[in-house]
Amino acid sequence: MFVTTWLMALVIIFVRRKNVFYAFLFLLFFGSIEAVYLSSAMMKVPRGGWVSLALSLIFMFVMYVWHYGTRRKYLFDLQNKVSMKWIITLGPSLGVVRVPGIGLIYTELVTGVPAIFSHFVTNLPAFHQIVVFICVKSVPVPFVPPEERYLIGRIGPKTYQMYRCIVRRGYKDVAKDDVNFENHLVMSIAEFIQMEAEETSSGGNETSVEGRMAVIRTSERFSAPLVMKDERSEGSIQIRSSKSETLQSLQALYEQELPGASRKRRVRFELPDSGGYMDPQVKEELETLVLAKQAGVAYVMGHSYIKARKSSSFVKKFVIDVAYSFLRKNCRGPSVALSIPHISLIEVGMIYYV
Repeated sequence: MFVTTWLMALVIIFVRRKNVFYAFLFLLFFGSIEAVYLSSAMMKVPRGGWVSLALSLIFMFVMYVWHYGTRRKYLFDLQNKVSMKWIITLGPSLGVVRVPGIGLIYTELVTGVPAIFSHFVTNLPAFHQIVVFICVKSVPVPFVPPEERYLIGRIGPKTYQMYRCIVRRGYKDVAKDDVNFENHLVMSIAEFIQMEAEETSSGGNETSVEGRMAVIRTSERFSAPLVMKDERSEGSIQIRSSKSETLQSLQALYEQELPGASRKRRVRFELPDSGGYMDPQVKEELETLVLAKQAGVAYVMGHSYIKARKSSSFVKKFVIDVAYSFLRKNCRGPSVALSIPHISLIEVGMIYYV
């Protein structure tokens, strides 16, 4: 609690952006109370007061190991991300067969292409027609409005059909199951495609800029580029899918076993009636997005194994290979924290030498 009081003073200055005087008053009032409790625990060490200090040291060691291992993993991804030059040399097909569907690749990087993507395409000869890199980030605000939650950008030329989506969450937002995440994502990408075409027609730069993101405010537009309709009200319409009948039956059985609140809302996307007045390139890109959504969505995540280098010290090997590995095995995985359906999950194993 004494350490937390000091950290809270820094939060008041750098996050809340308040005057240093308020942080000093907070630290003086609460810090003195925590210092009294800390000094009393130290005075009682010979009579058994060391237990609370030992527990605090154990908790601090666990938090430090988790922070250190997670930080080293992020730095490895940052230093080994794929350059855009390598992506461009592959061409629009990315050097593999592009199969129908949308591939969502989860990463912690907000720029660049993670190494997991190159590891995947070099070991498997096929990937999805549309690739979206998803990054979930917590921002220093209590709540993020739903209309400002998604930041959409493009990676490479338009023919590559690669996008980036940053999902922003406040530190008070409840990470609940979002059964409509796929639908919101498709609508946000469609909004970005139309907005990008409008900027280009108004004299903007036609080439996509890496790292350029746009906040998609779907509620502010009068005409949506796509129309979302519920399949339950239109049962006679059959949606074609690239999956075999066996896979479709397995998916139907899996969805029936889910609770009612966890079942996805089955919808289909269509171009609006005014689609004939759209730009031909925009219409073609939106049709490709709709067909890919109908073919199915797959979630690709990295199943990383963190190991220390052979040249590392004994302390680093113990922290990474023993302590951090033990914590990762006994904590819930990212797929559970992000509420990713297991039937659509693809895990790519990689070894990180940090």
